[in-house]
Amino acid sequence: MDSILGPLYTAVSWIIVQFHSLYSLVFDKDSGWAWGLSIVSLVVVIRICLIPLFVKQIKATRNMQALQPKMKAIQERYKNDKQRQSEEMMKLYRETGTNPLSSCLPILAQSPFFLALYQVLNKIAGDHPVGVMDQQLVDSARGAHIFGAPIASKFLDSASKIESLGATLTDVRVVTVIMIVLMSASQFYTQRQLMTKNVDLTVKTPFMQQQKMLMYVFPIMFAVFGINFPVGVLVYWLTTNVWTMGQQMYVIHRNPTPGSLAFEQRQERLRAKGKLKEEPEQVEARKAVEAARAARHQPKRQSKAKRQAGGAQTAKSTASTSSPDQKPSLEKQDQPQDGAAKPKSAGGSARTKSGQRKGQQRPKHPSKK
Repeated sequence: MDSILGPLYTAVSWIIVQFHSLYSLVFDKDSGWAWGLSIVSLVVVIRICLIPLFVKQIKATRNMQALQPKMKAIQERYKNDKQRQSEEMMKLYRETGTNPLSSCLPILAQSPFFLALYQVLNKIAGDHPVGVMDQQLVDSARGAHIFGAPIASKFLDSASKIESLGATLTDVRVVTVIMIVLMSASQFYTQRQLMTKNVDLTVKTPFMQQQKMLMYVFPIMFAVFGINFPVGVLVYWLTTNVWTMGQQMYVIHRNPTPGSLAFEQRQERLRAKGKLKEEPEQVEARKAVEAARAARHQPKRQSKAKRQAGGAQTAKSTASTSSPDQKPSLEKQDQPQDGAAKPKSAGGSARTKSGQRKGQQRPKHPSKK
């Protein structure tokens, strides 16, 4: 691997040495500030060079979101023919000019520099010259401490090895744990910001589920692999995560995905400043929606005691409005006067006081005679 990554060792070590010479004018050349800021500056240089790839990543991600409904239709149509499904997918990518790998370009481009820095720090920990760093620079970097932890030390290093670097096991583990937590938290926030603000919520696609899964997988990966990284590599990865988070916040604020929450917020800001030109139909529709929302009143939530008191009061008011002189509805309205004959029903029968029918009777069953 050293023969393959040899040129990268030289490039990474040369950038670090140049920045170290600059920061040595302000800080002690053997201090952690001089070497730590050199690593941070290495990240800044790499990320500035990767800005064009970051722009391609944004475009590729948006194109993939827009193609998800069509891709889902192709999968449903050719679910029993995987070869035809792949051909139709590639045809769709060619027609729309979308490259699925473009969303991974920044990470892939950083990987060689990340591996090179990892090996350079391992060489420093082993007290071996690497790249353009001679023995004197290696000894200076090997003794540099960041908040009490040597930049070449790891969480899993033994106490004897850490003591040889002039530090204690507790200091190294506390610093590495804090950095790993910050790395995971920054990665989680970056992915969550992308999912909640810069995704078209009107379209539910499998791509959104994949992004949601990555939101939880990446922080766990950082936490697992972080214990094997030297402190200098943790500084590198924490810096690149913070850079990504800030870069994404800027893009979401200035150029959000159409249909996303950030896009609606941007439209409101432009509308408030008078910089957004809308058609008359859109203005009328928006005013109608706002008027409907303003006219809609939600009932206040009441406790159980208040609801029971209100029900009792309603029943009392209903009873008080009824007239006390009203007669029951079951009372007979037409009573025969004294001496008058009672009218017979249409069937020629009338009820007696005992409730039996008078007049023509139904014949009894023979068995009941």
